[in-house]
Amino acid sequence: MVGGGLQNLVKIPELKKRILFTLGLLAIYRIGAHIPTPGIDGKALAEIFARTQGTILGFFDMFSGGALSRLTIFALGIMPYISASIILQLLTIVSPYLDKLKKEGEQGHRKITQYTRYGTVLLSVIQSTGISFGLEAMRSPGGAPIVPFPGWPFRLMTILTDRKSVV
Repeated sequence: MVGGGLQNLVKIPELKKRILFTLGLLAIYRIGAHIPTPGIDGKALAEIFARTQGTILGFFDMFSGGALSRLTIFALGIMPYISASIILQLLTIVSPYLDKLKKEGEQGHRKITQYTRYGTVLLSVIQSTGISFGLEAMRSPGGAPIVPFPGWPFRLMTILTDRKSVV
């Protein structure tokens, strides 16, 4: 019974296409979870996270699969999308325009999805900007700066690389 079901997975072209697409995205995410954000001193960052074992920051790092302690380009994950989705859901209650779109059916849902994507990009830019400013202010326990060369080039690079996790 199980073998027959698995054989059907590869026989249905649309399902096969979706499964391969999903596996491809997972592979890209796993690769991106190992690429550090440019401009970060990895040793200084490792010192900070070595001291956070057993704290809430260490717990959050565990749930991100270690992407936070390595500060990878996919450190934001899907949180900006989830936040934008929640915000738009709440706005449909408040905004008559969005409420009308919601009731229009498939075309309205597509428009709301488009607005959610725009909100995701906006939130990810805001969050990655905050991360870049926060990183510039951080120092390791030994006194070494996390960002050896702070300034707008580092901030822009952080915004562009961390934002890619949601696009």
